[in-house]
Amino acid sequence: MRVLVTRPEPECSQWVQGLAAHGLQALALPLIRIGPVADTTAVHRCWQQLDRFNAIMFVSGAAAEHFFALRPSDAQVPAGTQLWAPGPGTVAALVRQGVARGQIDAPDATSGQFDSEALWQVVQPGVRAGWQVLIIRGGDDAAAEPPADDASRRGQGRDWLAQALDSVGARVDMLMVYERSGPRWSAADEAHARAAAADGSVWLFTSSQAINHLRVQLPGQRWQQAHALATHPRIAQAARDAGFGVVWESRPRLEEVVASIESRA
Repeated sequence: MRVLVTRPEPECSQWVQGLAAHGLQALALPLIRIGPVADTTAVHRCWQQLDRFNAIMFVSGAAAEHFFALRPSDAQVPAGTQLWAPGPGTVAALVRQGVARGQIDAPDATSGQFDSEALWQVVQPGVRAGWQVLIIRGGDDAAAEPPADDASRRGQGRDWLAQALDSVGARVDMLMVYERSGPRWSAADEAHARAAAADGSVWLFTSSQAINHLRVQLPGQRWQQAHALATHPRIAQAARDAGFGVVWESRPRLEEVVASIESRA
């Protein structure tokens, strides 16, 4: 059984190596490209005004890395500002940037999910009306959006969290620090993708946007015989909306993904 890893690089290649170390045949087929925003003015201005935020939420490790990559030499994260992370990957990215672990709020490593809902359970008791919260996020390529009525566009984590914060009287700003776009495939990549629609390969999806890009990349492709492993219920629903015939879920840790794949072999 072959596993197609669709994460952006460099995580894609790292996951291929990790799966191979567990004896699985894995192929890198990134469905998302990540790059810095073209205009960094807003990011630099935000770094100079961080002291007005009570908390800063990073939607992903990529958000943390791109935000800190644009840090002016004279700027620091205020010691009294809590940094929020939806999962261990984002926590690790913040720690690599020199943030003290005690300054980071995140779901416990044993949490059932790593997402905004799980994060909210952790931080909600401390949030007060009038708080200002900054959400650091990426932007999507408008050319790679799914149909307007697609369930994968509803209830995205950052939007859910913004609504939750608003419901308790907090004020939310959003800052885009990177841009996501679709893949640039070779002829061989496209051939692998079309074959994997029906040969029993497992598509490993860790983002609904990857599925959106796949639909744009291969319009008209039928996925009724394809198998998808999703690391979140929203991602699983996006795969079903795309027409994947077999869809199941796993927590996003490598060992649990491996066990889930092996259980289906």
